[in-house]
Amino acid sequence: MKKYHSTILIVDDDPNDRTIIERSFRAIGVTDPIHAAHGAQEAISYMLGDGKFADRNVYAYPTFVTIDLKMPGKDGFAVLEYLKKNPAWAIIPTVILTSSHDLDDIRRAYRLGASSYHVKPNSIDALRQQLKVLHDYWMTCEVPEVDIDGHQLATHGKGKLGERYAEFDGADLMPAPKRP
Repeated sequence: MKKYHSTILIVDDDPNDRTIIERSFRAIGVTDPIHAAHGAQEAISYMLGDGKFADRNVYAYPTFVTIDLKMPGKDGFAVLEYLKKNPAWAIIPTVILTSSHDLDDIRRAYRLGASSYHVKPNSIDALRQQLKVLHDYWMTCEVPEVDIDGHQLATHGKGKLGERYAEFDGADLMPAPKRP
């Protein structure tokens, strides 16, 4: 299994769930940074590097995001939609981790670009097993490289299969995101 630096962002309004998820990641051996956003608006601020999240040495750009759907105010769908509308952020593995079994929620999450959809299990052991499978899987996936601010690193597609997609060479993929 390849190893690269990763930063996990947990988006969940419930402080108990955030703590249990972070501790579960730690229990399965994750040593990289794990940060939490306490709701949709805070998650968007984190992604933008706004306010307290401005220091990317402390609040590294996330390379893996878990989102709860059911949150007051803006919900997890708002975060997912915001992430997936920005070409630079759309590449981030974004996993829905929620209590909702609702088929419409599942369909909507995938339509908005969720990488996967998982229902939170009822036990901590089952959550650890679920997070281990997810983490191990994503750590084997190839993803575009980004700098500390989340800008995709430019590639040189000349003479490669990707040459016909030169507009996505990484140099212009980080337009200024629109504020919500």
